[in-house]
Order: sequence, then structure tokens, then C-alpha cells
Amino acid sequence: MDYATLKLIWWALVLFMMVGFIVMDGFDLGIAMLLPVVSKDDDDRRLVINSVGPVWEGNQVWLIAGAGALFAAWPLVYAAAFSGLYIPMVVLLLGLFLRPVGFDYRSKLADPVWRRWWDRALVAGGLIPALILGAAIGLVMEGLPFRFDTALRLHYGAFDFHWGWLLSVLATAISLLLLHGASFLQAKVTGTPALRARGIAILLAPLVSLCYLLAGWHLVDLQGFQLTGVGTQPFDPNAAISPLMKGVIPHAGGWLRNYFDYPLLWLVPIIGTLAPLVSGIASWLERGRIALLASAIACAAMLCSVAIALFPFVLPSSLDAVSSLTLWDSTSSYKTLAIMFGLVLVLMPVNLGYTGWVYRVVRGKLDRARIKRDSHQLY
Repeated sequence: MDYATLKLIWWALVLFMMVGFIVMDGFDLGIAMLLPVVSKDDDDRRLVINSVGPVWEGNQVWLIAGAGALFAAWPLVYAAAFSGLYIPMVVLLLGLFLRPVGFDYRSKLADPVWRRWWDRALVAGGLIPALILGAAIGLVMEGLPFRFDTALRLHYGAFDFHWGWLLSVLATAISLLLLHGASFLQAKVTGTPALRARGIAILLAPLVSLCYLLAGWHLVDLQGFQLTGVGTQPFDPNAAISPLMKGVIPHAGGWLRNYFDYPLLWLVPIIGTLAPLVSGIASWLERGRIALLASAIACAAMLCSVAIALFPFVLPSSLDAVSSLTLWDSTSSYKTLAIMFGLVLVLMPVNLGYTGWVYRVVRGKLDRARIKRDSHQLY
């Protein structure tokens, strides 16, 4: 296997982990944001919380795995992105910290005031990560203000926000995760939370598709890049070991160039547009599992559409186009990628098998009677 093939494999693996996080942990975040809306009393809120009680920690591991893979496979991307977005990443972690303490401490006391404040913490723990991750996707496609000097030291500048694009991406992210969470609740719980989640999902489905189309419309206004060689030398993905060993030029088609060059790729954003509508129709027909599957497909398709639009770029630069990082010139050494790939071939099937086993064990719907019967064992 040559170096270029290994680089491409790791691009696909990192994307797979990010999709895994959005699909698996996305409904956790959505349910947290929906907590005060779908429940009428404390028993309902405990029902909603315990719908994800056995799986939320495992779901969040996908984010940790993705960040770890980013650090190991794309160290330059990790350095440039996490330094440039340092404050948002700290806020993201603070938001994520609210989730375990909210789950563990909420039911320690029966005091309504105590539980109300932890409910608010859980809502914030769902909303803050959703906002930060949505904004991160928007900012990455705009380009982060960084550049490399000849010694590969990073330098940063000021952000230039495209508010129409950013707001449409944020609206898409929030509405999509809310839809995903509402779809999961229909498939997992009974009673008032399921009924209210069904109504919310029916209303959210067309909104998600509309926000996604609006984001696509704003995407046309963003400057896209095209990879070229240096001087008369064509670009060689096997030889690229530095981000400065390439040429980059603006492209008139923006970030839609790959879609115009390979029209079959349009199927991905088309699926991303239609899947929320299918989820809404399934909710209307009271088919909770189909609604959940469709919302999961929407999450995967929308994130993949972003990756396809950027390909082969991973982290564009708004300060210096040549400093933009691609999957070819920002990776670790061949030996590092090869060793990690071997570990993934062993550990990823174990992870997927364990995840499938957990969901099989906790399959079935949860009701208020179970919450009251096992009150001291559940959240």
C-alpha cells in the first residue's frame, strides 16, 4: 500500500468517526435540548433522561476517538484548528462537562429546585456542544485565519465572518439534532414525551431541509480552493510532506467544484435534503424506528456533503491559501499511519460489536412504570 492510499484511508476513517459521533451522540444532544419541552412532570423528565442513560457515555466516546485520530493522523490540522478555535473548544468541553454531572447528580435529591437546576444544566450540556460544533463546521469552510512561515510555525490573524452562511449552518445543526432527538424518543419511550416528540419532529422535518438548502445557497458565496503543483511540477500526493509543497488557487465554483466535476456526488446532498422529510413523514405515520433511521441518514449525509465539498482540503486558510491543509500534506509519517491502521483493524470491530451488543441489551421501550419501579437504580 503506497503513502497516498494510506492518507486517503485515514481521511475516510476520521470522517467515519465524526459521522459516528453525530449519529450516535447527536440524539443525546437533541434529547437534552428537548427535555423541558417534551415532559410535563418529574417522572416524564426521568423517563426522557433514562432513555439514553445506558448509552450516552459510550456514544460520547466517538468524539474522543475522532479527536484522538485527528491528533495522531493529522497533527498539523489538530494544532492549527485547536489553537485557532481555542476558546470555542474550551466552551465545548465545559458544555460536555455538564452532562455527566447532570445525569449523576440530578436524582440524588428529591428537592424540585435541585432537580430543576440540574435539568437546566442538561439542557445547556446539549445546546452548547451543538452550537459550538455547528459553528466549527461553518468556520472551517470559511477558512481559519492561520498561515505557516518557512519554519512551519503557525501565525494567526482576525476572523472574517460570513454571517449568512454561519447562521444558516447553526440553524441546520440545531434543528437537525433536535429532529434526531425527537425521532429517538418516539422509538424509545411511551406516553406524553413520545407524543410531544412526534409533534415536534413533524414540525422540524421541513425546517431542517429548508435550513440545509439555505446553507447550500450561502455556500456559493464562499471562496473555494483548487490544488495545483508548484511551478511546472505537478502535485504528487506521495511526495507531499509539508503544507508549503503545493500550489493553491481560488476556484470559480467555490466549494461546489467536486460536485460539478463528479455529478454523481450530488446524490449525497440530495439525500441530506430528503432524509429529514422522510423522517417527518415517518413520524406522522407513527413509525418511530423509520423516523430515527431517516434522521440518522440525514446526519451522515449532511456531514459527508461537507467533507466532499472540501476534499482534498481538510482545513482551509483564509490568510494564506498555500498554507491550507489537505489530506495529502498534513498527515503523520507512513509508519505512524500504517501502525495506527493496524490498530484500527483490530479495535474498530470490537467497538462496533460492543456498541451493537449494548443497544441489543437495552432494546425495547421505556415507560413511567419502569421509572417508578426501579426509581433507586435509574437516573
